[in-house]
Amino acid sequence: MSAEAAAQPSVTSAALVLEDGTTYRGRAYGATGATFGEIVFSTGMTGYQETLTDPSYHRQIVVMTAPHVGNTGVNDEDPESGRIWVSGYVVRDPARRVSNWRAQRSLGEELAAQGVVGISDIDTRALTRRLREEGVMRAGIFSGDDLVRGGYPRPVEELVAEVQASPQMAGANLAGEVSTQEAYTVEPAAEWLENAPGRTPVATVVAVDLGIKSMTPARLAERGVRVVVVPQSSTIDDVLGVFAGLPDDAPRGVFFSNGPGDPGAAAHEVELLRAVLDRRIPFFGICFGNQLLGRALGYGTYKLGYGHRGINQPVLDRTTGKVEVTAHNHGFAVDAPVVDDAGAPAVSQAPYDDSRDDGGRYGRVVVSHVGLNDQVVEGLTCLDLPAFSVQYHPEAAAGPHDAAYLFDRFVGLLTNPAAWPPALKTQPSAAAQNNTEENH
Repeated sequence: MSAEAAAQPSVTSAALVLEDGTTYRGRAYGATGATFGEIVFSTGMTGYQETLTDPSYHRQIVVMTAPHVGNTGVNDEDPESGRIWVSGYVVRDPARRVSNWRAQRSLGEELAAQGVVGISDIDTRALTRRLREEGVMRAGIFSGDDLVRGGYPRPVEELVAEVQASPQMAGANLAGEVSTQEAYTVEPAAEWLENAPGRTPVATVVAVDLGIKSMTPARLAERGVRVVVVPQSSTIDDVLGVFAGLPDDAPRGVFFSNGPGDPGAAAHEVELLRAVLDRRIPFFGICFGNQLLGRALGYGTYKLGYGHRGINQPVLDRTTGKVEVTAHNHGFAVDAPVVDDAGAPAVSQAPYDDSRDDGGRYGRVVVSHVGLNDQVVEGLTCLDLPAFSVQYHPEAAAGPHDAAYLFDRFVGLLTNPAAWPPALKTQPSAAAQNNTEENH
């Protein structure tokens, strides 16, 4: 064998390169080529097809912490959108064969067909530990012709330079890149109509598509809601136009979906949401929608060290006192007061335009949901406005169904706004109560 042939990497060779220079060698999985993005890890042991097709993962390379991926294959029923959105995919041990009766093709075939560059046969546990210790960073996957130059492996320094030249997630305004371009309507589900023949929808909701998952309007449709999904570029006039033909007493609301990017760069969406809040239109937001509600109310947002991604995240709902197992996908969070000096849920004044004598433009706000792993804000409830949000994904596809009640809560807000807001049931911790008593 010639020296050149010996130096030529196999067409299946691949390299994952982090922006700090750390390099992992493995095998190509899916398409070959080069791809770049923010590298993040997901702790879900199932639901990889939903993860891949979630628009929130746009411009991200996803690492699966579960070691064995792909055994259930791919079908045409489970996608959350019309395409795979991840920019790259990293797995340890891809399934050698598909073994599920619903599968129509293998995961590797689907990745290759959609041009998604991936890598397998690397130590994903070591990679995840590095991301937990150092934080998410930019990365690149290189394979095939993109891993060689002139018949020889490309220098790692050259690959690192390409990674470092790729865009960062901080400051990225991406919702417009994943949103629908045309409005469409999801009518109440057939099952609901069968149980309520001849009934009109219980409410009409305008869902602003910032990267919406298909299961989200489906969950509302199951409850008899007509959902009109509109583009990210929609204005308040577009939203009000949907309601124009409704009777004056017909329930209506606005929903902001999940989506990719930095909430700090979403100026248009924040102004649209403020126009909704100013008109006292009932509002519900999830994930990116939660961050945008926080910004609209005047709170800041910040980037998490390595984010929350997976279907096993514990969250306390302070309105019920229950702990939910929830599905997450977010790298940014809202910076709002979680507890007061006594350890009880903090009630704060919405900072935006709060100098008015009437208690401020948007009144009081409480953090209604808290992540138990790190005390991150996982939900906001406005006490003087018909508006609330959660940071996680209550549509739960794939994932637990603990948070499905949030769609019922939204329908309740739409149909009975006089009963808003829900009361908090959590109390200060015993230690906090003792400290307060000692201070007095």
